[in-house]
Amino acid sequence: MALFFDCADPDVRADAIETAAVSVAAGELVVLPTDTVYGLGADAFDASAVADLLRAKGRGRDFPVPVLVGSWSTIDGLVAMVDERTRTLVEAFWPGALTLVVRHAPSLTWDLGDAGGTVAVRMPLHPVAIELLEQTGPMAVSSANRHAVAPAQTAAQAREQLGDDVAVYLEDGPASGGVASTIVDVSGARPVLLRAGAVGLAQLREFVPDIVPDNVPDIDSAAGR
Repeated sequence: MALFFDCADPDVRADAIETAAVSVAAGELVVLPTDTVYGLGADAFDASAVADLLRAKGRGRDFPVPVLVGSWSTIDGLVAMVDERTRTLVEAFWPGALTLVVRHAPSLTWDLGDAGGTVAVRMPLHPVAIELLEQTGPMAVSSANRHAVAPAQTAAQAREQLGDDVAVYLEDGPASGGVASTIVDVSGARPVLLRAGAVGLAQLREFVPDIVPDNVPDIDSAAGR
C-alpha cells in the first residue's frame, strides 16, 4: 500500500523525505511537489524504475523522461562539456522553471527513453523537491498523471490517478506554479525554444540573444520538463 505524507507538517517532513529517498533507492516510484506541477519520479539511473514510470503514466519510450537535479553543479556530471551559454542560462534561471535539453555524456549508463543522446534537465524551485534530490541524486521525473489526463496539482490528486503504482506520496499543498516549464534545446549550434512556459522568450533573450523559437506542437506538460 502506498504511503502518504503531509510535508507541510514539520514533524513529518524529514521522515517523509527520508522514506521517499529509500523508496527511490529501492527502484520504486514517488510523487513529489515541484514549482510547476506535481511530479512522478524514479532513480534516473535505474532503467527498470524508469520503465515502471512510463508504464504508470501509460506513455511509450518515444516520450523520454526529463531529469531533475538538486544543484547547479550536478549538470557538470551529466554533460561532456557545459558551454558558456548553457552555464549562463543555469545561473540565470536555476532553480526555476527552465528545462535545458543538453547532449549527455556518453559514459552515463541510463535509459530514459528514445532521446537520441540528449536529456532534458531542470533544477526545481521547491524546498521539498530539493531536499529529496539532495538525498537521491538525479531523478527521472515526469508530471504526476496518466497519459492525456491533466497533471496533478496536489499529491492527493496524483494518488487518485496513480494509486498503488506509487510507493510514496509527498504532499505539500497545491502546486504554486501550475504552468509547465519553458524548454530550451542547447544541444546544437544555436539555442532553440522548444516550448513556451513559465520563462518568457523576452527573458531568455536577455541572456541568449540568438535564441530562436521552433515551430513545433506543444508537448505534454511535465514537472521535470
